[in-house]
Amino acid sequence: MTRNSERTVNYIVLTVMAILVLFPVATFLLAALSPERSGKPVGVQSFSWSNFSTAWQLAGFSRAMVVSLTIAVCAVIGQVFLAVLGGYGFGVLGVVGEKVIFPVILLGMMISTEAIIVPLYYQFRAVGLTNSIPGIILIQLGMGVPFGVFWMRAAFRSLPRSIFESAALDGAGPLRMLRLIALPIIRPAIYTLILLSFMWIWNDYFLSLVFLHGANQTATVALGVFQGKYVTQINLMAAGGILVAAPVLILYVLFQRKFISGMLAGAIKE
Repeated sequence: MTRNSERTVNYIVLTVMAILVLFPVATFLLAALSPERSGKPVGVQSFSWSNFSTAWQLAGFSRAMVVSLTIAVCAVIGQVFLAVLGGYGFGVLGVVGEKVIFPVILLGMMISTEAIIVPLYYQFRAVGLTNSIPGIILIQLGMGVPFGVFWMRAAFRSLPRSIFESAALDGAGPLRMLRLIALPIIRPAIYTLILLSFMWIWNDYFLSLVFLHGANQTATVALGVFQGKYVTQINLMAAGGILVAAPVLILYVLFQRKFISGMLAGAIKE
């Protein structure tokens, strides 16, 4: 197969895959803009943009979005900070007992939320952290840091050891090497971790449903309640779904190139 024919086949395959991926998205968007309760697609002139404002008001997204954004931002900052320090310690500095400590940290990735949710709830209720935003942030930290440490360790281990040895000979300390040498190089991996962590926390439904209620409910829980009330109004449910998904989509668009380069960097070398 010649290079031109191979390129043509690649474009055909990618075009077909793009259509398969974008068709459900386009259908969902058309349903959100439909003036019909059934979400039946209509012409461009008949688009009902007011569906978004109606869904926003009926679902009470104003408070729910603020709660979700507060939880996501605080938890992501904490996760990335701890993951960078942990990954730097395991990947560059070396930790005493690493062969035992690191697998223990990875256990946090292997234990499902459903297996620990009941004892976790009673523990948090005993210390007054149920229906508490700091409480759910603490849980998200505990759930996300193991993957973050694993991810950042792989990023730090991909760096040449010689640059740290040269910096150490020049008198640079561990924190200075981290700040001036390592962080600028692994920035794409950090952006990728930020995006993944924000997406997982923002889309969380199970933990938020169990630990938060009333005025502290998150956007995903508010969307679930809204869909339960307006199950026959497909257009409003679709509009509400798009509103909840919008922050993740916007963040991905902003960090798209850094996200792809970070994923490729992590795939090249562990």
